[in-house]
Order: sequence, then C-alpha cells, then structure tokens
Amino acid sequence: MIGTALGPTPTEMAERTTPADMAAFPTGTRTRFAPAPTGYLHLGHVANAIWVWGVARGTGGRVLLRIEDHDRVRSRPEYEAALLEDLDWLGFVADEGPIRQSDDDAPYAAALEALRGEALVYGCDCSRSTFEAWSHENGRPWHGPGCPGDCRHRGLDGPVLRAALGGGSERWMDAIVGPCADEVAVEAGDLPIRDRDGNWTYAFAVVVDDLRQGIDLVIRGRDLLAATPAQIRLARLLGRETTATFAHHPLIRRPDGSKLSKSSRDTGIRDLRASGRSATEVIETAAVAVGYPGDLDEITSERIERRDSGVSHSE
Repeated sequence: MIGTALGPTPTEMAERTTPADMAAFPTGTRTRFAPAPTGYLHLGHVANAIWVWGVARGTGGRVLLRIEDHDRVRSRPEYEAALLEDLDWLGFVADEGPIRQSDDDAPYAAALEALRGEALVYGCDCSRSTFEAWSHENGRPWHGPGCPGDCRHRGLDGPVLRAALGGGSERWMDAIVGPCADEVAVEAGDLPIRDRDGNWTYAFAVVVDDLRQGIDLVIRGRDLLAATPAQIRLARLLGRETTATFAHHPLIRRPDGSKLSKSSRDTGIRDLRASGRSATEVIETAAVAVGYPGDLDEITSERIERRDSGVSHSE
C-alpha cells in the first residue's frame, strides 16, 4: 500500500472519527441520494439519508433523488415504489427527482464511446474465479492494472468491458475522514464498466451520472472509500475538470462487524414501521448509530414543520 508515501489509505482511515460540525463541507453544493431498487430500504439507507439531507440543509445545498436501476436483472418496480413510500414516511423530501438511470441509456453509451476513442476500453472474459485461480497459482492476490487473462491484448468483444485507467494513485480530501490517497487499480484489476449480463456497472454509471447531473458532493458509506481513486480517475478521463468533494460516513454494522444489506433483510424500514416505530424513532436510532453530528431538526419535512411551529418532539 502507499499510505506511508502519500498519506493514509482508505483502510488506514477506516476508524478516523467524524467531524464535530459541518465546517469541513463546502457550501451551496449539489448532492444526491441514490438508492438501488433491488430490495427494501434498511436502517443503513436511513443513515445515509440523514447525512445527505443533513449536510445539504446545513450548508445551503440541494438534494437530487436518483434511482440507480442500472442492474436490470435485480431491479424491481415494487422495490422502487416501496423505497419512495418509505422516504415519504420518513419525511425526506428531495429538491429534484426522482430520476432513473433506466430513463436514458444514451449518456452511458456516449461515455463508453469517449473512452473507446482514447483506446481505453477492452473486452474481458476473466471472472472472479479467474482472479482467484491466479491468486492460488501465484501465492498472492492480483494487484494493479490489467487482468489475469491479459485480455486487453486479445481483441475480445466481451462479455465484460473494462476501462484501462492506468496505474498510479489518486489523492483526495474526504470531508469526513480527512486526507486520503490510494492506488487506482488494486485486487480487482482494471475497472469493469459493463458486466457479463450487459448492465452498466455501478462504478461506471455513478461517475457518468454525477458528471452530467452536476453533482459536486458525494456522500456515501465508508465501504465505498476504496472505490474512490478509480472513480476520480474515470471522471477526469470523461472530462471532469474539478474533482467532486467526497464524504464517507461510518456504517451501521451487525454485532459480528459486517455491514447491513438488503439481501439479508437487515433492519428493514417496512418492518420497523409495522412494529409501531415512528419515523422520529427510526431517524434518531440511525443518527446515533453512525455518529451524525448535525441538527436533526434540519433534515426532514416533519421535523422542519415542528421546528418552525415551535412544537417539541415529545408533544
């Protein structure tokens, strides 16, 4: 790792404390809340929403609601309807949206062609098992650009498309964890931009979306910290002149230390609602769990109405 030479890596930064106030965040930004309709919202999504709306309201920013349905296999209309209903129940009101990635495929295709024009795209037939086999044969994980099958030089059409982002590292100032630096390509090799099912990948689609939608503040969980260098590099290759501000907040974790997930049906908002929990209780629980430092009265429609009318939460 390169932490000693360039500063702390994402792994080394994982336990850094949260700032006590909003002073680390720029003002007047445009951020987004971007759930994927591949399952029901859980308490971790509420934690992210608290940070997104809290920072936006506290710094004069705006929130775009983006539905990240790039995975056409797992996305479901009923999940989208449920997450919109849960957000309404919680009182999180976006300034713009919702907009869906599936509404317009053209921006992703255009970004792909732009990368192709720079000879940065290649087909790849390596799978996760290919990387695992290489690791077993060589006694260490794959590390750096490329892929075990040397696919960039084989003239393949797919099934996966990768972008050759190059080696080296990227530095950035994270608004929550502080200065960071890490390598662009590590154990996963070059960045996949289209998967073997023909879907645009998360890492590719969000960079394209943030660029075209003018998102200049990205607030997300700390599990995505290590993905940041490749996304900064990709955005620059696609024409981004000023790197967005990133802020990676702590996660809500299970007792065993693993993060919450939709696939495991963890702490579902619909289940909490059915058990009689109020929106205020759910928000306060999530805020405490991730150490949110701001004023909760700034973030949801219900709380803003109560604050402005002078009604206390206990009444």
